[in-house]
Amino acid sequence: MRTTLLVLLTLAGIGCGYSKPSQTTQPGIVPVVAALTPASQLHGGSDFVLTVTGSSFNNNAVVNWNGTAQANTAHPAAGTLTVTIPAGNIATAGTAQVSVTNPGSTTPGGPYGTVTTPAQTSNNMTFTIN
Repeated sequence: MRTTLLVLLTLAGIGCGYSKPSQTTQPGIVPVVAALTPASQLHGGSDFVLTVTGSSFNNNAVVNWNGTAQANTAHPAAGTLTVTIPAGNIATAGTAQVSVTNPGSTTPGGPYGTVTTPAQTSNNMTFTIN
């Protein structure tokens, strides 16, 4: 009887043992760019403020100019981002691709592990440099 009880308690202890917290990945929020204001500039001009409107912008979203994140991105209102584009970026005629990235994050989940959200980047909109 004691042996049976000891075996049952041992099996119950193993079944309820500690396991390493898991890391789960949740889908990120994909931003959407709807419009650029202005949509074009003359080449050789000076710095200008680009306004990007759309949806699903996180509080830490950044505007990308030809794939390069613009650190001076501001969030004046919901669905609106602004960024100062340097004159050097419009020195010659052509086009630039503008997008928005919601950076990813890693959040400790306590006893439930860590939750990771990947970065998500919007559609590209073409900015014309005349």
